[in-house]
Parts: sequence; structure tokens; C-alpha cells
Amino acid sequence: MLAGTGVAAYVDGVVWWKALLALVVALALQVAVNYANDYSDGIRGTDADRVGPMRLVGSGAAPAAAVKRAAFLAFGVAGVAGLVLAATTAWWLLAVGLVSTLAAWFYTGGSRPYGYLGLGEVMVFVFFGLVAVVGTTYVQTETWEWAALYAAVGVGALACAILVANNLRDIPTDTVSGKRTLAVLLGDRRTRVLYAALVGLAALAVVAVAAVTTWWVLVGLGFLVLALPASRTVLSGATGPGLIPVLQATGLAELLWAALVAAALAVA
Repeated sequence: MLAGTGVAAYVDGVVWWKALLALVVALALQVAVNYANDYSDGIRGTDADRVGPMRLVGSGAAPAAAVKRAAFLAFGVAGVAGLVLAATTAWWLLAVGLVSTLAAWFYTGGSRPYGYLGLGEVMVFVFFGLVAVVGTTYVQTETWEWAALYAAVGVGALACAILVANNLRDIPTDTVSGKRTLAVLLGDRRTRVLYAALVGLAALAVVAVAAVTTWWVLVGLGFLVLALPASRTVLSGATGPGLIPVLQATGLAELLWAALVAAALAVA
């Protein structure tokens, strides 16, 4: 939302109430997919031996039905906010919202979840990168902006890096449980290289946004203050709990990337 609104600000197209609704959609979908993953992984038993933070269903802390209801409640909140945006922008956005919702549920839900087939990173890049950023800009400006696409690539790359680090940590347990994530398919070494490549792509995206807007955007490279130490940790061979700080640092790096780029665009 920050990056997309920053692009809207640069072209004098900010509509704050739409930006806030886009934020509601993004946050609600994030909450929904987390609950949906907790529910689906929990009932499959793939969270029985988990290295990372406790899962509600897998740990027995909450009944599966309650977690499922929470997921659908969050989907509902996203749907209502998205409906308002579609009604005031373009009705075809409803199709985007529907596809986003289905993608969130079937990531680990259904009989053949695509998150178990090595496609999770594709989903994250498309929906939490391209759709989220370009969509946030579009609902405010109703125009196509190349800067929004490049910003979406940067945000999407770091969102993918979070998932890559998470799945790198879980390779041993996912392999045993039959969860074929991209990290399981690539193997340990290549997954670490992929993480570093995604950080590099995010840096290139800052330059691309700057090239079509203002060179002040290069302050966005400040995200590397967090991302480079995390990359060194990944490339050094850290495993298990040693990768948890990488998840935290990458999440903060994504937020810093968006905030710095958006601030530069708004000021310019």
C-alpha cells in the first residue's frame, strides 16, 4: 500500500480514502491467508513438528473450526472493502479480488494445494507484489504507471524472500511431511542463492523506479541496511532457529523499502 500510494502521490493522484481501503484489503487478505494456512496445514498434520512460531491448529491451541471461521471472517472484511473499491473504480476489479481470495485459500487448502507443489513464491510475488502495489496505484489514479509495476517487483521480491527463508528453515520437516515447497525442490544451496537473488532484484527495482520518476527514490536502497546482513546469514549456512532473525529482518526490509520509496515519491 505504501509503495502504490507513493506512486499515486508522484502523479498527483492520491485519494486517501481509497488508499486506506486498499490497506484494509491487503491486511485482511494477509490475515486470512495466515489463518487459512494454519487451518489447512494443521488438519493435514504438516505442522506437527514445527521449528518456527507456534501454529494454532497444529499445536492444539485452537480448534480447527474456529481458525477456519477466522479465515473466512478476514476474507469477508477484504471482500467488503474490495467491493467498495470496485464500485467506485471499475467493476472488473471484482474478478481480481475473487482470484486473489481463491489463491489465498488454495495455497495450502483443497485436495491439491499449489503451495505443496513449489508454486507458493509465484503466488506471493503476483498477489502481494504485483496485484497489491499496482492495484493500490490504479484504484487511486485509474491510470497505468510503469513506476507502480517496478515498485511492485521490488515489494514482491522481498515478500518472496520472506517465504523463501521460511521454507529454507523448514526443508527438513517439509521433506518428511511430503510438503514439496520450492525450497524442497531446489535444495538447500540453491534456495540460499535464490534468497540473495531476490534481495538483488529488490535493489534493482529501486533503480528502475528512480529511472522513471526521480533519482531521490535511490534513498530506497537504504533497505539494504537490513537485507544485506540477512543475506549474509542465509549464505553462511544458518539453519533452523538461526533463520528466524532472517525472517524478521526481511519483513522489516520490505517495510523499509516501501516506506523510503514512497516518501521520496511523495516529496518529489
